[in-house]
Amino acid sequence: MLPGAAGAVGEVGALLRAWRADTRATSGRWEGAQFKARADAMAHEALAARLRRVAPGVPVLSEEDPAGLRGPRPNLYWLIDPIDGTASYAHGYPGYVTQAALVAAARPVLAAVCAPEWKVRFTALRGRGAFAEGGAAGARARLAAAPHPGPGAGVLTDNTPRPTGIARAAYNRFGCSGYLESGSLALKLCRIAEGRAHLFVKDVPVRDWDVAAPGLVLEEAGGALRRLDGTLFNFTGSFEHTGLIGAADPGLCAAVAEWHRPG
Repeated sequence: MLPGAAGAVGEVGALLRAWRADTRATSGRWEGAQFKARADAMAHEALAARLRRVAPGVPVLSEEDPAGLRGPRPNLYWLIDPIDGTASYAHGYPGYVTQAALVAAARPVLAAVCAPEWKVRFTALRGRGAFAEGGAAGARARLAAAPHPGPGAGVLTDNTPRPTGIARAAYNRFGCSGYLESGSLALKLCRIAEGRAHLFVKDVPVRDWDVAAPGLVLEEAGGALRRLDGTLFNFTGSFEHTGLIGAADPGLCAAVAEWHRPG
């Protein structure tokens, strides 16, 4: 199913680029800290329909379909975020993605993430590695996260012009010397997976559909993803959690969790 999922997010990514010229698609409103555009619903319909053709009978759970998120989770299902980084999408910035993960027995086992403005797709299959395809070279390359180089080095990524809040504290504490401004949460995790950054720390609410696909890409590249308290995302129960740590290696991830732990 991986080629089918990769094709689906690629096709929806192309649609998203085309829809940006239509102000009706990019118009929307803020709901708390999240911007919702008409394109979110459009992308949901387009991606869900394609995944149902890839795997008939497999349910599709989506941020944009709240009714489908009620009740027990299926044993096998697609978990999608039609647009991760809607504010970036609607306001003309490149840092958004469309993404899908296949979750089996409470574990993401397949992931596909498309960054339309860079024409790059990130894919992963549990136990089989992670790959990036497209971009300037147009080639398919296996991803390998670059371990944190130690005190005084390393690159932290976040979505503001400069690190603030917990990101600034982590930047100082873990000896980072570089900073990469990125857009969506998923894109930041993929930047770590491809070796362009080493650390991402957030203390705001995150949802399973934000992290299922890029988290598998990061883990299959050799990195690590944890909740802010150091525990694993277990894809059971509530879809919402507080904070996350994405790191280029498990040791750095554990060190950040220990640093943040109260007491």
